[in-house]
Amino acid sequence: MGNHYVPDALGKFNLHINGVGSTPILFAHGYGCDQNMWRFVAPEFEADYQTILFDYIGAGKSDTSLYSKQKYSSLEAYSDDVIEICEQLNLKDVIFVGHSVSAMIGALASNKRPDLFSNLIMIGPSPRYINDEAYVGGFEAEAIDELLETLDSNYLGWSTTMAPVIMGNPDRPELGAELSNSFCQTDPEIAKNFARVTFLSDNREDLKQVSVLTLVLQCSQDVIAPTEVGTYVAEQIENSTFKQIEATGHCPNLSAPEETTAAIKEFLQR
Repeated sequence: MGNHYVPDALGKFNLHINGVGSTPILFAHGYGCDQNMWRFVAPEFEADYQTILFDYIGAGKSDTSLYSKQKYSSLEAYSDDVIEICEQLNLKDVIFVGHSVSAMIGALASNKRPDLFSNLIMIGPSPRYINDEAYVGGFEAEAIDELLETLDSNYLGWSTTMAPVIMGNPDRPELGAELSNSFCQTDPEIAKNFARVTFLSDNREDLKQVSVLTLVLQCSQDVIAPTEVGTYVAEQIENSTFKQIEATGHCPNLSAPEETTAAIKEFLQR
């Protein structure tokens, strides 16, 4: 479907545009992943939307030569890239679908340029992974420090061990294996830096500034972003809807694409 022109300036993001609709829906992948993680979801929107898939710099088939540890030392740089994509394609009323860390990247982008976005779909969002006084993030600071140390010393080992835990669904080991392969295909140095940026971020204050209509899609039994985190995100965003789906684990776009797609469509068609 579709045969959309991609500006040369956006080649670095390995952009793919499909669909016959006029309303753009931008799918943003999570940590250690790439746009391939949307292969079961994005096509379901092509009949009604213009679907846009991309890889963050340093991920997938992006131009990794443009990656700079200094530049991408915060989620702000990634949100600037999202804005660049929207501007270069002359998009408006963008529906941003962000998985995991991309949920916060989408929030930052929409706060900078609320005029570009109509909706935020946050799948498994977390504004802060570390517990803090009355806030439940899911991890103690020591656990995150240990995680990052393991990443530094043995990235491939960490990937093989952690991917199935993040994915959940132990009865479907092929899902964990796919996520592990995705992690292992990422440049270890880039993956380590992105992990540090992701797991040490604190975007709680940014949530209060989100003004666009937002769906918080919460999985069951998500070890990375537990239900308390999802409800917190929804409480902080004024124009938000919270929906808990039956899918377990942290990657429903892979483990439960039908349920994920249905939840997004239900929200958009209200």
